[in-house]
Amino acid sequence: MIFAGQDMTRSHRKERLNESIKEILSELLLTGIKDPRIGLVTITSVKIAPDLLTAKVYFSVMGSSDEKAETRKGLESAKSFMRKTVFRELKLRQVPEFKFVYDDSLDKAMAIEEALKEIKDQDKGKA
Repeated sequence: MIFAGQDMTRSHRKERLNESIKEILSELLLTGIKDPRIGLVTITSVKIAPDLLTAKVYFSVMGSSDEKAETRKGLESAKSFMRKTVFRELKLRQVPEFKFVYDDSLDKAMAIEEALKEIKDQDKGKA
């Protein structure tokens, strides 16, 4: 049975855990992982599943489709090192299994920006 404040407490704990894992992984990408396939990667968010066994790690990277695929491969190969570091830093009983997901929101924002620029340029041409 879940009482009135328990669900809110679990949700708050999960959000803190999401943010802590994001910070640790971001720091690792800057200083701890030397894989040449991993360039300028940004961890945009972490979403832990309700059962706390898996976590989607959303990342963004500038570059071609091939560079994005190589970055994902580099992240996958560093996954166990990342999990060990999160385990050590957060002192968790169990660290969720990471699933890396490309965050295309930056790509979408750039496409919208480009479309708006084209519309603006067309309007200038008509005036």
